[in-house]
Amino acid sequence: MEGSGKLIVFSAPSGSGKTTIVRWLLAKEELNLEFSISAASREPRPNEKDGVDYYFLSLKEFKRRIKADEFLEWEEVYRDNFYGTLKSEVERIWKQGKHVIFDIDVVGGLDIKKLYPERTLAVFVKPPSIEELKIRLKKRKTESEDRINMRVAKASIELATAPQFDHIIENNDLDTALEEAYALVRNFVKE
Repeated sequence: MEGSGKLIVFSAPSGSGKTTIVRWLLAKEELNLEFSISAASREPRPNEKDGVDYYFLSLKEFKRRIKADEFLEWEEVYRDNFYGTLKSEVERIWKQGKHVIFDIDVVGGLDIKKLYPERTLAVFVKPPSIEELKIRLKKRKTESEDRINMRVAKASIELATAPQFDHIIENNDLDTALEEAYALVRNFVKE
C-alpha cells in the first residue's frame, strides 16, 4: 500500500478507555489523524451507524472479502463475529495526507505492527484492574451479564499481550492517560 502516512494503533480490553482516548486525539487537528473505520459482521447496536462506527457486513460478505484478500487484518473475535480493517480504508486516509488511527483489538493491532513495523506506533491501554474493567462494562448497560463475563475472561488473555506493544498507558486517571497518549502520538507523527 502506498502513502506516506503513519499508523497509530490503540488496543485494549473492552472497557479500558481506548475509544475515549482515540476520540479525544482525533479532535486534536495538529495531529492530522483520521479514524480507521473497522468492518464488522455483527448487527449495529442502537446508537451505531454504518460507515461511521463500523462498516457492517453480512457474515457471507465478510468471508467473501477475506477470500479476496481485501483486509489488512481480520479476526473472528467470537464465533461468527468477525472484525477487520479493509485495505481500502487505510488507502482512503493516506490519500487525504493523514495518519491513520485505530481503535482495535490486540490481535489486529499486533498484526498491523508486524506488517508495518517502522510506520506503526502500537499503544496498549491497560485498565487499573480486572475488577474495575467489569464495573466499567456494567456501567455501559449495552450487554448481558454473560457477554460481560466473556469480555472479562478475554481481557485476562489480552493483558498478557501488553509487553508486545511499543507503549503501555495505564488508564487509572483519564486526564493523565490522555496527556500521555497525546505526547506519544505527537512525537511519533513528527518523526
